[in-house]
Amino acid sequence: SGARAQDVVLIANMGVQISEIKDADLRAIFRGEKTRFADGSHAVPVTLKGGPVHEVFLKSHVGESPEEFRSEWRKVVFTGQGAMPKAFDSESALIEYVAATPGAVGYVSRISPQDRVKVLAAVK
Repeated sequence: SGARAQDVVLIANMGVQISEIKDADLRAIFRGEKTRFADGSHAVPVTLKGGPVHEVFLKSHVGESPEEFRSEWRKVVFTGQGAMPKAFDSESALIEYVAATPGAVGYVSRISPQDRVKVLAAVK
């Protein structure tokens, strides 16, 4: 597939106040361990259902394979501690959801200026 970490663009709803996110916070949000951004606002993680960008995001930002990611979320759901993040078949559907949903955060391979989402920088 050939997707690399630099091919993953982190995006958030325009209402999200932060412009960068620590890798540890991003990982915790996507693992269901945290429900808020560093500024205290609610975080709503969303994912793609699969594909190279999904795999690269999970490997580089969450530290898990797609199988590990699903398995960890099953435990969270089974124990009643949370609901699996919404997953989308296409990047365009994910972008639309993030643009329309306060606190939403996700990832795609690229965005265009008319997408009405903001780009977040991941920092160590």
